[in-house]
Amino acid sequence: MSSALDVLAVVFALVSWVGAVRWLRVAQREHYLPGRLWVIGRLWLRDSPASVVIEIVGFFGAVSALAPHLPHIPHLLAGAAAAAASIVAPLGLGLRGRTGPLALTWRLRRVLAVVVALDLVVTALGLVVGAPYGAAVLAGWASPLLVELALRITAPIERRLMQRYVDEAASMLRRVRPRVVGITGSFGKTTTKGYVGALLEGTYRTLVTPASYNNRGGLARAINEHMTSDVEVFVAEMGMFGPGEIAELVSWTRPEISVITAIGPVHLERLGSEAAIVRAKLEIVETARVVVLNVDYPRLALAANALEQEGSRRVVRVSAVHLEADVAVKPNDEGELVIYRSGRKLARASLPDVVPGNLACAVAVALELGVDPEDIVERLGRIKPAPNRLVTGVAPTSGVEVLDDTYNSNPVGARRALDALAARGGNGGRRVLVTPGMIELGHRQYLENFKFAKAAAQVATHIVVVGRTNRRALEAGAEEGGQESGATLQELRWAPSRERAVAWVRETLESGDVVLYENDLPDHYP
Repeated sequence: MSSALDVLAVVFALVSWVGAVRWLRVAQREHYLPGRLWVIGRLWLRDSPASVVIEIVGFFGAVSALAPHLPHIPHLLAGAAAAAASIVAPLGLGLRGRTGPLALTWRLRRVLAVVVALDLVVTALGLVVGAPYGAAVLAGWASPLLVELALRITAPIERRLMQRYVDEAASMLRRVRPRVVGITGSFGKTTTKGYVGALLEGTYRTLVTPASYNNRGGLARAINEHMTSDVEVFVAEMGMFGPGEIAELVSWTRPEISVITAIGPVHLERLGSEAAIVRAKLEIVETARVVVLNVDYPRLALAANALEQEGSRRVVRVSAVHLEADVAVKPNDEGELVIYRSGRKLARASLPDVVPGNLACAVAVALELGVDPEDIVERLGRIKPAPNRLVTGVAPTSGVEVLDDTYNSNPVGARRALDALAARGGNGGRRVLVTPGMIELGHRQYLENFKFAKAAAQVATHIVVVGRTNRRALEAGAEEGGQESGATLQELRWAPSRERAVAWVRETLESGDVVLYENDLPDHYP
């Protein structure tokens, strides 16, 4: 009997470690950044009392499994409780993912190897003190901590491994010597990058970084895989998670023209204040001859003045509001976008769903690179919205108009998407908003989601809140907005997942209706 129980004890110890798989998936989805596991873990536990209870039971089970004086059966049951808690809680965080299943990359394998090594160390210490089973169970229950430690241990190793590819990319840039345009901003980077590429095509052989390849590894990969000897202009999107990251990118890409599209509370959770965000974004100007700034954002207007006073760079101010800017793009009463250069009309075009401020940045870049204004006018028709950024279409079977704005939502973009929703529908058609809300807004996250839902209640007839991450803020905002005069809101619904929300849309809506999908959180968010 004792040997059978020993076998069960080993099984429970191994099973308790399976929970590490889900946290490895979270780490992969969060770009292996140390500290992000705690952020995601808190979100799951915040609105799930049942998960908190299970975790507490698991903790006491793991601690009890360490106690050698317990009788065999209670000892085993304690380990079983800890093992069950490591697999079950947080409730809803699965081992496999809809939006991002675990990919067995070499980096993940290295992290996994360190996690296993840490687990063996904990178990070995348990063996020394006479409690190997309890130590193994405790390590399994504490798998999020082991994964976090592994991320911190491997971070400098990964940086050294990546340096070889960065050096190769930097060498390629030195050989080819393209003119480099660096683009950053709290939002609008990818969209502006696409606009620039469209306006340069036909004048220069241009390489634009694909998708969201905007960090150290992504830029190096884009150059190493796509740069050819005939490239004349390299348009590089540059993102960041903290201070110093853009400065490091600039040190080897060396942009001649630097662009900052916008400043907002995106990544406020990571940097703490908009002032810190501005300082981090301004790292992009270090090597620039020309700096293009969207002065509709007050902090960028101040930065433009400061840089101009330094006198070492040419500052180009762009705007979607002020005609006196060096380049301005404003809509007219006919719904067209009118482009101004130093207050003089350059062109006008019907460009639905094109972002005026981002277009102004792109036009400024093209002019600074010497593209003929007539060519810019001719190429405006090539400009298309970036994928999943307020892309419009019609569902083929139902005839429902779909506004897809599912990528990386922010307060400014969300308000613009609501305007697009308001301009559609009519004749009794329903206007539906499906959203999990916005994230990474720090202390402003509740307020921004509340304000967004409140405004949405004046536009949408139906609001479907997805998931639990921002549920309280969105529902409170929608309910308050729905009570104000002029509100169009008829129904406020909650869906536990995007799949359930989409299923409701497909079952309910018909031709003449329009649905806006605003943001789509990956499924490692609650």
